[in-house]
Amino acid sequence: MNMFQKGDFVVYGTVGVCRVEDITTLDMEGVSRDKLYYMLHPWYKENSTVYTPVDNEKAVIRSVLDRETALNLIEEIPALECFETDNDKQREEEYKKALKSCQCREWVRLIKTSYLRAMDRIAQGKKTTMVDDKYFKKAEEELYDELSVSLGIPVDRVKEYIQDRIEGKLIK
Repeated sequence: MNMFQKGDFVVYGTVGVCRVEDITTLDMEGVSRDKLYYMLHPWYKENSTVYTPVDNEKAVIRSVLDRETALNLIEEIPALECFETDNDKQREEEYKKALKSCQCREWVRLIKTSYLRAMDRIAQGKKTTMVDDKYFKKAEEELYDELSVSLGIPVDRVKEYIQDRIEGKLIK
């Protein structure tokens, strides 16, 4: 089991990027005083704290990408494949699975798929779908929050940073 340290940045399930504020026991009735918990502060949510057992096997908890891995991921974006399905229900399941995976590559694939679908629909004179819009926004938020921490840049500059690095390299 990977033990995180106080001050580490982690991605925790659907909460997103958090900083480990403490590793402690809980002083609550019905909770073992021997069990260790991470006290997590969601990085982009003010005044919020999450407690999760150190040995939690139900939720994904992993280190935030380091700078080099984040830069490599950005370089890979043009080559990452979209989800290949014409079935709306299957696509939504792929989107849900990608979000729950807590993996940046899957978030990028979701973003690319929904973005290219939106551009195609707009070109046909159609509106984008609520499903594509919803999952696009959530995946974009998760990815940009993590890359902001990894690259040490403000979250509102991440999209522009990615575009500058891959301009002219996007392929379907």
